[in-house]
Amino acid sequence: MRTLVKLEIVKSLRNRKFMFFSVVYPPVLYLLIAGRADDSPMPGMKIDMALYYMVAMAAFGAMTAVLMGNSERIAKEREQGWVRQLRLTALPGRGYVTAKIAAAATVSLPSIVLVLLTGAAVKGVRLDAWQWAALALSSWAGSFVFAALGVAIGYLATGDAVRPITMFVYFGLAFLGGLWLPSSSLPGWVQDIGAWLPTKAYTGLGQAVEAGEAPHLRDAVLLAAYLVVFATAAAWFYRKDTRKA
Repeated sequence: MRTLVKLEIVKSLRNRKFMFFSVVYPPVLYLLIAGRADDSPMPGMKIDMALYYMVAMAAFGAMTAVLMGNSERIAKEREQGWVRQLRLTALPGRGYVTAKIAAAATVSLPSIVLVLLTGAAVKGVRLDAWQWAALALSSWAGSFVFAALGVAIGYLATGDAVRPITMFVYFGLAFLGGLWLPSSSLPGWVQDIGAWLPTKAYTGLGQAVEAGEAPHLRDAVLLAAYLVVFATAAAWFYRKDTRKA
């Protein structure tokens, strides 16, 4: 499994298009959105706009790396007969899913770090040392959830359908979870739905740290539950696809 993880990381790093949209683009977008941010607190929150979108764009970059990258790459591997090759190995479904999640989450780390560095160097964000460390760790750990979702979609959808399905899920979760606009500015019914989505819990971890608090238990539990569901689904779809191969 360790060899598969290394292989997945190398393949991701060699994809220039993937690296641009998952690593370079998020901090650029952060500067465009929060470029004129002031120190006024966001409505109903203890953090300002620069802090809010720093977490949101770190999440955006991580989701791009692990969700879109995983799903499309797996769909291509299926078309190329990679599943048939894996049938000849002793690697179980859970091992394959674990390798995919670990590799994708590793690649997401540079995107998170670069957004945080942009916030500190360009936007003048100032946090305590423990907050920076906790912010990076929580953002990285939360990305495992979307890596598992990417594997599930990659084995659920066909090669032609995987991109539109992933884009629909990706932008739906981003909008409803408050990555593009603060949840407080959205209609009440949207807020009710978003409160139970993994993206809302994901950004909630970082926002709590920025406010000087410990990550909320509800957000951590919700993300853990989604991770179990997505990883289980991914392993099941993998085994089902292997039996068809």
